[in-house]
Amino acid sequence: MSEVNGNQTKVNLRKVALITGITGQDGSYLAEFLLDQGYEVHGIIRRSSSFNTGRIQHLYRNPVTHREGSMHLHYGDLTDSSCLVKLISQIEPTEIYNLGAQSHVKISFDLSEYTANVDALGTLRMLDAIRTCKLEKSVKFYQASTSEMFGKVQEVPQKGNNSILSTITIWCCKTLCLLDCCQL
Repeated sequence: MSEVNGNQTKVNLRKVALITGITGQDGSYLAEFLLDQGYEVHGIIRRSSSFNTGRIQHLYRNPVTHREGSMHLHYGDLTDSSCLVKLISQIEPTEIYNLGAQSHVKISFDLSEYTANVDALGTLRMLDAIRTCKLEKSVKFYQASTSEMFGKVQEVPQKGNNSILSTITIWCCKTLCLLDCCQL
């Protein structure tokens, strides 16, 4: 949307971010950073027996810290396609940060099918939701991964061309995420 004011043209750039994994360490820091940059931030939180928002409480409960109404939380899950389509359709984000995952290595062995469902298929569901909402040309998508996909590395820091040799579940999930993102 453009407004002409005398000789100046002001462009209203809408900055709306959707963050999965917003209650995690990286998600909470990202939310705070984006709010400081003037973004409207939406976070997807899973419904659980405890409302685990300790890392982000100060962001949405303190109107002095950030503009009122710039932080919104939505119940949802990367295992629910219809929920993702509904949220993306309603929010119309300009950027999506997919940080949500089951990333604990030991638990990935104990719950390998669940890990694959959330991490790999969850990414695919998110990308399909973007396509369904016809936002693939306008939304920026960031897929977070983990150094765990490289296993025990010999080279530090890791680079994009390091071998992917990890625990099988994490490797499969994060490699599928990478392939999903390359198809978008």
